[in-house]
Amino acid sequence: MKHERVRNIGRIQGAAFHGATPRLLALSCAAAMSVLSAPTALAQTPEIEEIMVTSSTRRPESLATVNASVGVLSTEELRLVSHQHIQEVANRLAGVNINRNNGQESLTSIRSPVLTGAGACGAFLLAEQGIPLRAAGFCNVNELFDANSENASRIEVIRGPATAYYGSNAVHGMINVVLPDPTAGGDITLEVGPRGSTRINATHGMDYGNFKHMFLVNGAREEGWRDDSGFDQQKLSWRYQYTTAGGYALDGGFTATNLNQETAGYVEGTDNYKDDDQRDTNPNPEAYRDNQSLRAWTRITKYLDNGWQVVATPYYRKADLNFIQHFLPGLPTEDNTHSSLGLQLASYKDLSDDTMLSFGLDLEQTEGSLLQQQRFPTVGSAFLVGTTPVGKHYDYEVEATQIAPFAHLEHYWDNGFDISLGLRYESMEYDYDNKMIDGRTRDNGVACGFGGCRYNRPADRSDDFGNWAPKLAVRYQLNDVHNVQLRMNKGYRAPQATELYRLQNTQSVADLDSVEIESTELGLEGAAGNWEYAVTAYYMDKDNEIITDSARLNLNNSHTKHKGLELSGGLELNEQWRIAGAYNFARHTYENDEFSGGVNINGNDVDTAPRRFGSFQVQWQPSETLFTELEWVNSGKYYTNPENLNEYEGHDILNLRTRWEVRSDLTLSLNVLNLTDEKYAERADFSFGNDRYFPGEPLRAFLSVNWRYN
Repeated sequence: MKHERVRNIGRIQGAAFHGATPRLLALSCAAAMSVLSAPTALAQTPEIEEIMVTSSTRRPESLATVNASVGVLSTEELRLVSHQHIQEVANRLAGVNINRNNGQESLTSIRSPVLTGAGACGAFLLAEQGIPLRAAGFCNVNELFDANSENASRIEVIRGPATAYYGSNAVHGMINVVLPDPTAGGDITLEVGPRGSTRINATHGMDYGNFKHMFLVNGAREEGWRDDSGFDQQKLSWRYQYTTAGGYALDGGFTATNLNQETAGYVEGTDNYKDDDQRDTNPNPEAYRDNQSLRAWTRITKYLDNGWQVVATPYYRKADLNFIQHFLPGLPTEDNTHSSLGLQLASYKDLSDDTMLSFGLDLEQTEGSLLQQQRFPTVGSAFLVGTTPVGKHYDYEVEATQIAPFAHLEHYWDNGFDISLGLRYESMEYDYDNKMIDGRTRDNGVACGFGGCRYNRPADRSDDFGNWAPKLAVRYQLNDVHNVQLRMNKGYRAPQATELYRLQNTQSVADLDSVEIESTELGLEGAAGNWEYAVTAYYMDKDNEIITDSARLNLNNSHTKHKGLELSGGLELNEQWRIAGAYNFARHTYENDEFSGGVNINGNDVDTAPRRFGSFQVQWQPSETLFTELEWVNSGKYYTNPENLNEYEGHDILNLRTRWEVRSDLTLSLNVLNLTDEKYAERADFSFGNDRYFPGEPLRAFLSVNWRYN
């Protein structure tokens, strides 16, 4: 079988090249580009290692066979970066531009502007082991902190709408954190840094033959470089694999996380991120964020006598988030929680040596709740005091049901062509139950002044959404070195529960449709000898985007277009020196007549959408035991409001990372971030008449020691 043959290439070296067809060899070389920037010489053999991914079809397959825009961060690259925040490593990939904000918070961008609010978390499918971190309809903009990325064996990113195997929220892309398979032995890493920063990372595995399991632990503590901005974070994962006497392969585990964070808000005032007296202050010392999450799953695989491979993955998810909404008048607290039972079911069959067919069904049942209440009187104008009273603002429960069948077909021809076809239908139903008095009164039923309270509670209701997502991907091997790809697919997301039921002002019903995006991309990639490259041009048209207008009404009132060019690759100059990088040119624009601040924004750039950004790495390995990397991270300027009247100038950051293998079981690492002590903003925007910034951290260094005892 052609895809099996590629999958089993494994490590190709020396004479082994002669056993592979030119087409499969070229594809395997091109796949290696995704991890070229990793320090390969600590393994010290000039070989091409097969790169496995699971995000495309939900089962391990060679990246060389995947016809999708998939980027992979390898184990060695993750170890080198040793990220305190996932932004530090994910932004090395083409198309990805995550903003850190404060502490462990993040705003994601994949072939998109840096989005905010429900539209931000709803635009990306963020997963661990292929299981979404949050339920569809209950996302959180910062949910990447629910993944144990610090212990990942690799991180996979699908750019653009995801495949038929994944549905709602995979609008602009998907990030999947993959945990390592259990092995015997383990390691411990201890790290220290400035301002009381300490971290421990440990793994321990045991092998009992047909039963293997492993624990993965990460704990971090930081005082924070801004006032009252420290955090404590703990993550624990357990992975196991077991094969029964009946031939069932079980692969599962759990991940539990806890975050207690003191949150720093925006620094306000034009260019105040450069002001030494202002940039490390915190205008919201009362703000905090407490988050707990748990996911447990088991993947059950069985090969049937008729040639079908059946994979069933039941899972349980629970998430609980409590925080102060320091950005709202009255500083209300929010406590939102949800729990889910789900099943991912897929079946695969090789119809011939060149054809694979798959069918599947996703089921998920979720129960969620949200409580927003204000403990202290509002401070400010008479209008704010009169419309945002003390007491409960929202108290509701939502039950959600997700049902999604899908089909997928792959076929390879001997003339160099291969094709991938997919189709998914997804039904999403909400049943909303308001636990308070309907309408925009106080929680005791007394009316507010100025026409009514700010917050409006809809009456009990049910809503349902249905969406189709087709996919077509064609690839042609031009010669032994280059191949070209064409992909067309569609993404979607149902409205989030908060967009439907947490309403304001005069809106008692949010009559919303699903957000839809149509994507077309053309790619060219190749690899030969010591170099690899990929060039991808994309065009996406997104309609029914949900926004909150100036009257704080939730509407399907935005149409945007997204087009760009992604460049990535690397070159090994000699045995000691190599260069790698990814750079992006993009334009994200509003495409409908909409007035903001008295300006028609049709044709304007979407705010927080740099037209260019990326990173490059220069790597030096003078010996088998020493590895050093200098990284340049660039963000171009971008507008900070829809009117395009205010902008952030962009920045350039240098990072230096060094690893020294003292002996086979002991490694020392030194990571120096923001080497030139650049004064920059992790994020900038313009709101309520002010320039606002999350200032970037100054020069800092982290020293770690890793002991491997396996």
